Amino acid sequence: MNGAHALIRSLVTSGVDVCFANPGTSEMHFVAALDGVPEMRAVLVLFEGVATGAADGYARMAERPAATLLHLGPGLGNGVANLHNARRAGSPVVNVIGDHATYHAKYDAPLQSDIGAIAGAVSGWVRHSALTSEVGADAAAAVAAAREGQVATLVLPADVSWEPDGGVVADPVPAAPRAAADPDAVGAAAAALRSGEPCILLVGGDATSADGLAAADRIAAATGATVLAETFPTRLERGAGVAPVERVAYQVDIAVRQLAGAQHVVLVGARSPVGFFAYPGKPSDLVPPGAHVHTVAAREGAAAALDELADLVAPGTTARVAALARPELPTGALTVASAAAVVGALLPEGAIVVDEAVTSGFGLPGDTAGAPRHDWLTLTGGAIGWGLPAATGAAVACPDRPVWALQADGSAMYTISALWTHAREGLDVTTVLYNNNAYAILRGELQQVGAAGFVQHDGKRAKALLDLGGPDLDFVSIARGMGVPGVRVTTAEEMADALRRASAEPGPHLVEVMVPPLVA
Repeated sequence: MNGAHALIRSLVTSGVDVCFANPGTSEMHFVAALDGVPEMRAVLVLFEGVATGAADGYARMAERPAATLLHLGPGLGNGVANLHNARRAGSPVVNVIGDHATYHAKYDAPLQSDIGAIAGAVSGWVRHSALTSEVGADAAAAVAAAREGQVATLVLPADVSWEPDGGVVADPVPAAPRAAADPDAVGAAAAALRSGEPCILLVGGDATSADGLAAADRIAAATGATVLAETFPTRLERGAGVAPVERVAYQVDIAVRQLAGAQHVVLVGARSPVGFFAYPGKPSDLVPPGAHVHTVAAREGAAAALDELADLVAPGTTARVAALARPELPTGALTVASAAAVVGALLPEGAIVVDEAVTSGFGLPGDTAGAPRHDWLTLTGGAIGWGLPAATGAAVACPDRPVWALQADGSAMYTISALWTHAREGLDVTTVLYNNNAYAILRGELQQVGAAGFVQHDGKRAKALLDLGGPDLDFVSIARGMGVPGVRVTTAEEMADALRRASAEPGPHLVEVMVPPLVA
C-alpha cells in the first residue's frame, strides 16, 4: 500500500469521505488511489477557492470535516480567501496539499514555495508528512485537529505519496473532550442578567442553533435582556417555530444604536463586537463605554452554556418562537425590497440559504423571518467569492434539502466556475443572482470612510472602479455555458415564476435578478 492509498483510507476511517479537489502533478498518486477507495467521494472543482469554500459549506451543514486536495503552495494560495472564511466560522476542514518530492525540493523548481508559511495564515494545525509509514497516522491526526473547529493542513510530498510499500491505515484519533463552561463565568453572567441593569446577550457559534436560541429567548423573557446574534453567524437556524434573533448590523452607526445603553455585554459563543473597518470619527470597539463584558463560552459548547445559564435565571420560562408568516408576493418592476419579498414568499421548507447578497440582500432578514424553518449561512470572514462555493458544499452535505444561493454579482465573478460543479454533480442549488451592475457596497464605503470628499474633477476614474459595466455581465449566458439553466427576470412576477420552476425541477438553476443598486 502506498502513502496516498493509506492517506485516503485513513481519512475515510476517521469519517472524512468527501474531497473537493483541484489536483496537479504532485497529487497524481492521490488521484490514482481513489479507485481503490470507493467510499471517498471526490468532487472536481475548477478553482481552488471553490474547493476551500465548498469544504467550509459542507462542514457547516454536515457538522464534520470535508477534505480539499490542492496543488502545492500556489494552489493553496488560491484557496486562502475561503480558508480565511472557514477559520472565522470555526469550520472543520482538512487540507491535503501535494508537495514536490523531498529530494527535488533543493532544486528550487518553479513551483517551489514555503507551503507551511502559507498554510499557517489560516490553519490551526499544520504537519508535513515525512515518511510513508506515518501518512495514515498524520491523516487521522489532521481529522482530529479539524474536529476541534479549525483548518488542519497536511502537506504530502510526492515521493512519500508514491512509495509502494509501508503505508499503514490508522485508526481514528479519539475526539478531545469538549470543555464545559467555567462555573464562575456562568455565575458572573447570571448575576449581571439578574442585576436589573441593561444587558445585551450576544450569541454566536453553536448558540445560533434552534436550541441555543430557545435558551437565549428564555433568558431574555425572564430578565429583560436584549438578545443579538453576531453579524455573520456560521449557521443560523431560523424561521417558523424557532426563536427569532436580530443580528448586530454591519454598519457601525446602526450597531452602535443596537448596543447603546448596555451596562453588561454577555458573550456566549460570540466575539466582542467591533467595527469591520476603521472609520474616521467612529468607534472601533462597539461595546458601550463603561459596559462590563462577560465571556461565558467559546464557539463550541455555547448552546449548552446557554441552557445552563437559562436554568439559573429563567427556570420554567418558555421560549417564544416565530409564527409562520410570509410577505405577499409583490408585483411590478424589481427593486431590492420587492426581490426580498419574493424570496420570503417562496423560500422552501428546509431550505439552506447561502447568503452573499451583500447590499442587494437588504430586506431579506425581515422578509424571511417567518418563512418555513430553514438554515442561513453567512460570510463569516468577509472575504467575498464564498457564496457559490459554500452552496456547492452545502448541497453535497445535504442532498435531500434545497439550497438557495443568494448571490451578489461582483462577488459571484470571483468563483463563478462553481456553477460548472453544480451542473456536473447535479446539485440542487438555485442561484439567485442579484445583478445591479455595480460594486454597490464599495460605493457606500467610499462615503463611510470619508474618501468621497477627496474625489477630484468629475470623479469618473474613481466611479469606474466601483461599477461593473462596460461590458455588462450576462450571467444567464455564463450559466448556460457551464451547463446550468438560467433566466433573466426584471419583474416580481417573472422572478416568482422562475423560482417556482427551479423548485419544481431537479438540478441546478440560475435566476438573474435585475435590480437597481441600493447605493447610487
